[in-house]
Amino acid sequence: MAKGKGRILSIQSHVAYGYVGGKAAVFPLQCLGYDVDVVNTVNFSNHSGYGRFGGPRATAAELEQIIGVMEQNGLLQQDRLLTGYIPGAEATAAVTTLAKKLREQNPKLIYLLDPVLGDSGRLYVAPEVVPIYQAALPLATIITPNWFEVEVLTGIKMSDAASLRHALQTLHETYRVPNVVISSIPLKPWLTKLLPPNLRPPADAADADYLACIASSRANGESSAVDSTAVYAKTFPCLPGYFSGVGDLFSALVLAHFDETGESESRAKGESPLSYAASQAVSKTHAILTLTHEAALELPEDERQATDEELDAREPMRKIKRMRGRELRLIQGQDIIRGTQPIEYRQLERWGGFWTA
Repeated sequence: MAKGKGRILSIQSHVAYGYVGGKAAVFPLQCLGYDVDVVNTVNFSNHSGYGRFGGPRATAAELEQIIGVMEQNGLLQQDRLLTGYIPGAEATAAVTTLAKKLREQNPKLIYLLDPVLGDSGRLYVAPEVVPIYQAALPLATIITPNWFEVEVLTGIKMSDAASLRHALQTLHETYRVPNVVISSIPLKPWLTKLLPPNLRPPADAADADYLACIASSRANGESSAVDSTAVYAKTFPCLPGYFSGVGDLFSALVLAHFDETGESESRAKGESPLSYAASQAVSKTHAILTLTHEAALELPEDERQATDEELDAREPMRKIKRMRGRELRLIQGQDIIRGTQPIEYRQLERWGGFWTA
C-alpha cells in the first residue's frame, strides 16, 4: 500500500460545475498523495465569470460550527493548511482564528495562505477584509498573492526596483512571512530591465507575451541582512484567453511540493525548498493551461467565440459556452499533475544581486 504524504485542511470556495477554488485544488493534492479535508466557504453553481451563478455563501457562524464539531471529534490533526477565497470580514476572521489555533497546537504546521483580495486593480472583497488578512500573514508559512494583492497588503505601489524590494521586505520583516511567491506577474518594461539577462524573455519577444513568477524566502521571517533572503524568478509565455481557477491550482501545487526539510530527492542543485515548489507549480500549471487551451481550440466555433461585452450582455449563452469550454482540463491532465507525463521544467533561477543591483 502506498504511503500518504500527510493530511491537508483546505478552506476555500466550491462550485458544482467546473474547476475553481477547492475543485481546482483538492484533486491535484490527492493525485500527489495527500489526504484532503474540505471546508467550503461558498457553494456555487459555477464560477462568477459565467455571468449567471448562484448558491450560498458560508457565514462565520456556519464555518465556526463545522470547525467546532471537527475539533470536538478530534478531526483537526492536519499537517498542512490551505486557505483561499473567503466571503466577508467575519468569515475571514473565523478562518484566521482557526489558523492561529492550529499554529499554536502544531508549530510545525505548513500553512499556505492565498490572500484572495482582487486582481487587475480591483478588489473582489470588502475593504474591511484587508486588515484581517494583514493580521493573518504572520501565521503563514507561504503566501501566494498576485501583483495587485501584494500592493494592497503592503500599501506599496510597485513601479521600480526600490518599490519591489520595499514590498518584499515589508512582507518578510513587518508581517514576518518566511516565504512569498508572487505569481502571474505582468511583465512590464521596467521589470524586464531589472531582471538579470539570463532571466529575461527572448530579445525578440514582446513583454506583453510573457509573465513572471518571483519567489522570495527568508528564514523564520526574521529581520536580518538583506543578503540572507534568497530571491528566485522565472519568465514564461502567456497563453491567450481567459482561464479561471489558475491561482487556486498554482497555490495547491506550491503547497504540495514544498518540503522545508530539504529531503526532496528530485530537487536540482541550487534549488531551495521554495524555488523547487514554485518551479513545479509553474511548470505543471502552464502545462495544464496549454492542454486546456489546445482542447478549447478543438471545440465547435460557437463555443469559442471571442469576448465581446456588448454581444455577451445581449446573448448570455455566448459567454457561458466560452467559459464552459475553457474550464481547466485537470482530469485529462492528471498525469501532468502526478509527474508521470514529461513536460518542460520551468525552473526558477536565483536572482543574484536582487537586493543590491
